[in-house]
Amino acid sequence: MITKLLQTTLPVVDEQKLIQTSDSLRTVTEEFVNVLKTDPHTAVTQLVHSAIEFGLKVVAAIIIYVIGLWLIKRVKKMMNRNFERKHTDKTIASFTNSMVSVVLTILVITLCIGTLGVNTTSLAALLAAGGMALGMALSGTLQNFAGGIMLLIFKPFKVGDFIEAQGYSGTVSEVNMVSTKLISTDNRVIIIPNGALSSANINNYSEKETRRVDFKIPMAHGTDADKFIEKVNSIIAADARVFDSFIAVNDLNTTGVEFVIKLWVKSPDYWPVYHDFYKTLYTELNKENFSFAANRLDISGNASPFDNQS
Repeated sequence: MITKLLQTTLPVVDEQKLIQTSDSLRTVTEEFVNVLKTDPHTAVTQLVHSAIEFGLKVVAAIIIYVIGLWLIKRVKKMMNRNFERKHTDKTIASFTNSMVSVVLTILVITLCIGTLGVNTTSLAALLAAGGMALGMALSGTLQNFAGGIMLLIFKPFKVGDFIEAQGYSGTVSEVNMVSTKLISTDNRVIIIPNGALSSANINNYSEKETRRVDFKIPMAHGTDADKFIEKVNSIIAADARVFDSFIAVNDLNTTGVEFVIKLWVKSPDYWPVYHDFYKTLYTELNKENFSFAANRLDISGNASPFDNQS
């Protein structure tokens, strides 16, 4: 079964050609030995000429390699300028640059090998067989490459977006062929494979221009609701980043009365407003001698320092 599979998937090597090549090498070797015995001067001259010829091929291959790498850098710079001029999405630009760089590098290496006199047709067949075996061994890498293509097509996020996925959150700094790089809020570099990312649940906090910050604030029994709402409205009015709001009594329980506060802000202002409003609210309510309920002060979606309940 395995033999049949290999015969159908791997390139077939022509045994007759291999035998002919082996015979040719044997014949050349025997002729050189005979010449070396009968005419050493001619043999040495041929050997020197062959060495010089091969040396020139090596020098040519090195020159081609150096020039090729220089041209690849120039092509990438031209592509980057073109992307910037056309305001191309950074995710597409990063992925395209990575792919073009790999393809051009393979072409340069193949050209160098051909310059050395190696039969590139046979090399291609050998690389195809090796590539298939390598592909089976690196199936995860191919999955990540396919995941990168999916991310490029469906664009669930772009470079610069703040996302949460696979238990991590951060700003997308790079999307390459096999992975995506995030920079966390504490400046850690997080690399997530594209295969896992393309099939994961992704929260993109930068997709919309606006976000809503929700506060649930439990106050003690006896709190004047109208006075509380009036005070909170005055705090909101002083913050120009908040363009809409909603305040209401949300719940009554044995520990007190719960108020809900909803603030609409621009997405980049979410965290600054979250921290600033939280601090200002706590300070101003204490000045007015408002009493919080004994259980907790909770801000939905994020753990509160005063949250003592699970």
